[in-house]
Order: sequence, then C-alpha cells, then structure tokens
Amino acid sequence: MAHIELINITKRYGDFLAIPQQNLSIADGEFLVLLGPSGCGKTTTMRMIAGLEEITSGELRIGGECVNDKPPKDRDIAMVFQNYGLYPHMTVAENIGYPLKLRGVEKNERARQVEEVCRKVELDKHMHRRPAELSGGQRQRVALARAIIRRPKLFLMDEPLSNLDAKLRVTMRAELKHLHHELGVTTVYVTHDQMEAMTLADRIAVLNHGEIVQLDTPEKIYSEPADMFVADFIGSPSMNLIPGRIINGLFECDGVRVPIPFQTSVSEVVLGIRPEDLTIVSEADAHIRAPLYALELTGESTLATVRIGPTMVCARGPSDFRTEIDAPIGLKARGDRIHLFDAQTRKRLNP
Repeated sequence: MAHIELINITKRYGDFLAIPQQNLSIADGEFLVLLGPSGCGKTTTMRMIAGLEEITSGELRIGGECVNDKPPKDRDIAMVFQNYGLYPHMTVAENIGYPLKLRGVEKNERARQVEEVCRKVELDKHMHRRPAELSGGQRQRVALARAIIRRPKLFLMDEPLSNLDAKLRVTMRAELKHLHHELGVTTVYVTHDQMEAMTLADRIAVLNHGEIVQLDTPEKIYSEPADMFVADFIGSPSMNLIPGRIINGLFECDGVRVPIPFQTSVSEVVLGIRPEDLTIVSEADAHIRAPLYALELTGESTLATVRIGPTMVCARGPSDFRTEIDAPIGLKARGDRIHLFDAQTRKRLNP
C-alpha cells in the first residue's frame, strides 16, 4: 500500500509551464481520479508519479520515501494504459504471468497465481486463448489481471476504458470498482470522462491548465462546484449557466426572474442551475419564460431546451412531456439548488 504526496511539483517543457506548483496528498488505499479536458496536465501528473516524466522541481513521496530519482521499475507500481500492451504471441495465461516470470517465481506457483487472478476478472475460461481471439473488454481484463498479479503498492491507470464501447465501459467500471474494494490498493486513475470519475472515485481532482481547481468527493464536486469551469464540466447535460444581475434579491435577465435564497454583495453574476432542478410549469408560476427550442426524449425523461438570448437553458422533464417547437413554456428553479458565480472571478458565491 502507498500514501502519495506531491509537494510543490512543477513541470516545464522548455519555456512552457505545464504543471505550476501542484500539491496533492493521496491516502493509502484511496481511489483518486484525475479529471479534466485534453491538455489539462492529468496524464503528465500521472507520468511523473510513475517516473516516466522527470520532475522539474518539487518532491514526490510514495510511502513516505522521496522517489524523484528512483526509476519506474523500483517504485513498485503497476500501470494500465488505453492500449492494452499485450504480447500477441502469448496466451492469456502467459501474458498475465509474465511479470511473475521476470521475478523468477517458480512455474507451479506462477500457474496457481495466474489461475486465481483469472477467476477474479472472469477470464478462467479464456486462459489458453491469444489476444487476437478476445473481445476488447476481455483484452482490457487481461491487462488489469497482469497489473493485479504483481500486487503492487500503487495502480496507475491512464484512460483504460476509452477504447471500449458504451456498454462495455459500464461493465468494466463495475469490475474496477469491485476489484478496488477487494484489493484496497492505492489507485490513481486518469480520465476526461466525468461519468467514469463520478462512479469510480473516492475523490476527484479536477484539473484545468495544469492546476487542481477542486479536490473533493464526487458528491461535493457535483453539488458544490468551486467555479464555473467545474460547474460546466461536471454533469450530463452540464449545469445551465445564465449571466445576469442581482436586483433587490432577484436574479434578473431577459425572461428570467429567480428569487435568490441568500444575500450577496456582488451584483454582476452568473446563475447556475442543473437541468434536474428545473421543473416545467405553467407560465404564471415560472421563473423562466421562453419558447421551446428543442425537445429530446432520453427514455426515462425528456430534455426541454429553451433559448434566452445567446444562452441555452435545459430542463429535465417527465418522459411524457410533449409540446411544439417554438411554443412558450415556463420553468421553475428549485430554490435550494441555485448556484451563483461571480461574473468576473467565475468563483462560487454560495455561503
């Protein structure tokens, strides 16, 4: 097991500052997800932990030991990548057992451990197949099993599910969650997929331009975003963000009048409200009045989108809601789920 500390870590590529003084503490046995868009520094951070990228300045500790100058092979880590990295000429069993072979583990003991790990990831019926005979999900399970069998201090996973189709990703998320519960190994997981982050993580570190803009549990990240970047990045559909002003305790802009349940001294603000916290109501009871721009049936609900100037506002309504495009509709915001952001700093204003 391993407690990981990043202390004032920076990474430069020539004159470009990729990671500006990052500080992060990952608890022993924690499943931490590094989440953000492409180019935000999440993979660079993970590669520095692995020893695949040199640290420009700062200190990296694994299990209390400074490992800045330690090569990857001596850090006791196992990595799982987006591409599976399997040996095509080897069987499933040979691929999984290869790390043990390199360590000189005796053949019978190696076979016993391979069989045990194959049962964990439900590959015991495919042990004699080669990678070309497997589905994408099965190949990813082989890559996971090869990492698990090493029993490392630390798992590092770089977008391991991104090559899988939507159904397989759901299945593999459940398998990863269960495996982490069983093994309890500290895991750092990199993804740009906020659904993976929300379902897998004990905590999420949201990165933007190399900086951690919020570090918290999935529940807190979703319900109390630190700024407009996090609010917009997390959620599907993402949070509605409507620019306007506070006048006498009301948020106002064209077609929108929403009572604000707390006081703020900032007048130029952006109102945040998630689609599920908007109810479709009669125009007389509405906080937002606008013509319907689009209607999308998702199965369990209907997404009703209206347009307020240049801003699109989406509400999640009942699955049987129907009306014509351009017909006027009303939306009512749930008062205890309203978010306010400073229009200048983009930071959250809620008490």
